[in-house]
Amino acid sequence: MPSNMVCGLCLLLWVLPQVWGSSKVQESSFPFRCLQISSFANSSWMRTDCLAWMGELQTHRWSNDSDTIQLVKPWSQGKLSRQQQENLQHLFWVYRSAFTRDIQEFVKMLPEDYPVELQLSAGCEVDPGNTSKSFIHVAFQGVHILSFQGTSWVPVPDAPSWMKLVIRILNGDQGTREMVQWLLNDTCPQVVSGLLEAGKSELEKQVKPQAWLSRGPSPGPGHLQLLCHVSGFYPKPVWVMWMRDEQEQLGTQRSDIMPNADETWYVQATLDVATGEEAGLTCRVKHSSLGGQDIILHWADGRRTSLGLTVLAVLACLVFLFVLLGLTFWIRRRHYQDIL
Repeated sequence: MPSNMVCGLCLLLWVLPQVWGSSKVQESSFPFRCLQISSFANSSWMRTDCLAWMGELQTHRWSNDSDTIQLVKPWSQGKLSRQQQENLQHLFWVYRSAFTRDIQEFVKMLPEDYPVELQLSAGCEVDPGNTSKSFIHVAFQGVHILSFQGTSWVPVPDAPSWMKLVIRILNGDQGTREMVQWLLNDTCPQVVSGLLEAGKSELEKQVKPQAWLSRGPSPGPGHLQLLCHVSGFYPKPVWVMWMRDEQEQLGTQRSDIMPNADETWYVQATLDVATGEEAGLTCRVKHSSLGGQDIILHWADGRRTSLGLTVLAVLACLVFLFVLLGLTFWIRRRHYQDIL
């Protein structure tokens, strides 16, 4: 039973289709990552869901309610033939059943009880030099406990004591460990190469960011909160910093980079300053799509822009009001003329 579970962990690498034959590896590095989330409420109820990404783009989904791996992108199938795809679907159906059964057996062996949460992360990355790095990590109840390194399974330094039994069982199965090595070192790089070829235009796209300034809620008496918003950029890596002349303001706080609905990204940088010290501050944005031409926004410009937008909004309302009054007067005048 335990060896079947290890096999199931290995087969997670097949979330993306295998590419047979040679493919040219592009001169860019994109990690291939797949994540399995399995929840066991008790011995009779569980669910497993899988997601897969190539770089920052999600490519596959596998819902617990379906026996079919969903292709998210037109190029998600890569070089897989129809027959290979059907075989892969069947393989995962068998894997999910075996994984469920084996975890239930492990719970009987170990001093742990339901509910049980397991997360498995597996994948690889092919560097421009055609070398690859791969990984498998396992988390139990949200805590990383186990990885595959080199030729064997290794617990994290602070793993619970019962992991010794798990490691002994897993590493005692030489055939399964060899399968893991093959999937990580051979199959996974082939998968990445094929997807790079099929999805190159989308994976390597560049979208320039839009940036603007605003004022946030006051952090306290005599202080201002300055916000620099950056949105609509791709790929994800970006550098945003509040500056004074050429000096980075170490008080800059950057939010998490959040996804937009169109697969671009958004981030904001915040700086709290004393009232009167905002003069001369700028927000600088660096991104690969800008070709070395950084976006530089001056706080004074942002303030004037905000004021200009406010004045423009007021003028627009006044114009609309005058038009509405004029239209009302004209309608009433025509009505009276018709009566006369």
